[in-house]
Amino acid sequence: MKRLRICTVITDKDVPSIRRAAELADLFEVRIDMIGAGWNEIVPELHKPWIAANRSVNEHGKWDGGEEGRIKELLSAAGLGAALIDIELNAEGLKDIVPQIKKKKVGCLISYHDWQGTPSTDELAAIARRQIKAGADICKLVTTAVKIEDNIPVLEVIRMFPSARIVSFAMGAEGRLSRVLSPRAGSYFTYASTGSGKESAPGQVPAEVMRRLLGLVR
Repeated sequence: MKRLRICTVITDKDVPSIRRAAELADLFEVRIDMIGAGWNEIVPELHKPWIAANRSVNEHGKWDGGEEGRIKELLSAAGLGAALIDIELNAEGLKDIVPQIKKKKVGCLISYHDWQGTPSTDELAAIARRQIKAGADICKLVTTAVKIEDNIPVLEVIRMFPSARIVSFAMGAEGRLSRVLSPRAGSYFTYASTGSGKESAPGQVPAEVMRRLLGLVR
């Protein structure tokens, strides 16, 4: 059986925790905005594929250096060996940014986040179609679960696109179920933190815990 994939999110320069997480991770996400200046210093420690992400304050991130600088920093990751660049579906100038990413010969992950709730399955499917049309190599759909039933749409939408690479789950305590079950539903991977207290989003669990949970749902 194919190993369930974990993308471990790096939010700081704690090299020992990165090295420990590397034993459990299949790939990394490097949160440029959370790590801050000198984020590229950790790149030599990454011996697995990694995604570059740089969230603005408007996207619940910490980058406040302006949009032009944010995109420039993202694109610079391609030259450092990033396998994928994460750009938001709602990013200003998306139609111009995607070709720039692809020109760098890296994959394009187009992400959508709903910090208020969880749209219906059909609404999520419509968002995925927009991502695919925009040129996504991977579609990321992340919502917020306010009740246990909110885990259902984010899992159902994965099955609606069998030929696409979809990552879909819900944030928050009520959404942890979808984080664990999403790989079994066909999600390309799921996210985890390098350790407790290093989460990049509500409901994220440490990679060690996620690996054990995934082992129970094979």
